[in-house]
Amino acid sequence: MDNTQRMISLLGRLRKQMNGAVSESMQRDGQKYGLNYGVSIATVREIVAGEECDYDFAKYLFKQQVRELRLAACHLAEPSKVDTHEFPFWARGIVNSELAEELAFALLSKIYDINSLMGVWTVESNELVAYAALMAASRNERTLSEVALIAVENAVRANPDSALIANGVVALLCYVASRDKSLSVGIPVLLERLNECRAKEIIVDELSWRLEY
Repeated sequence: MDNTQRMISLLGRLRKQMNGAVSESMQRDGQKYGLNYGVSIATVREIVAGEECDYDFAKYLFKQQVRELRLAACHLAEPSKVDTHEFPFWARGIVNSELAEELAFALLSKIYDINSLMGVWTVESNELVAYAALMAASRNERTLSEVALIAVENAVRANPDSALIANGVVALLCYVASRDKSLSVGIPVLLERLNECRAKEIIVDELSWRLEY
């Protein structure tokens, strides 16, 4: 089957699980897509688990204006294929926080070039792209502490009023702190250096009970 035929087959299985009430609720919450069948993320993951990974097919799905196909694409792309040349493609498709989180969880958290991704995406004024990088790095075993601290500073500077960025920063700092005990000094210094803004307020408040310095 070609990509179009495979997509039609996959979409047919996804549509059988459609939930109009969930779709309407997501629209009200601002998670907008061209077409949304309201299939739960858990169900999407279960359905695509039986599909063979195929990077070209995943990119084909990610370009479609259908929520479930874009979510499926995050699981069907091989992390080994995502290098610096591919970053712009995936960034262009991040249209809301749900997709940013699923892309981070399923694909970007497993890529080799995670430190390069942080360097490129966290300077973006597009909070969704920066958020995806922060969340991916908070799960990737190759994340370097020193790169993470720079990424945090860049993300807050680029998006000072973003609660999403604050949440991503908290996740990342908690992750690197759990692996690098020397950050008990580095993180407070970093927080002091951040400009006063809404994102910093949220970060400091969250870390005050999530981290023990």
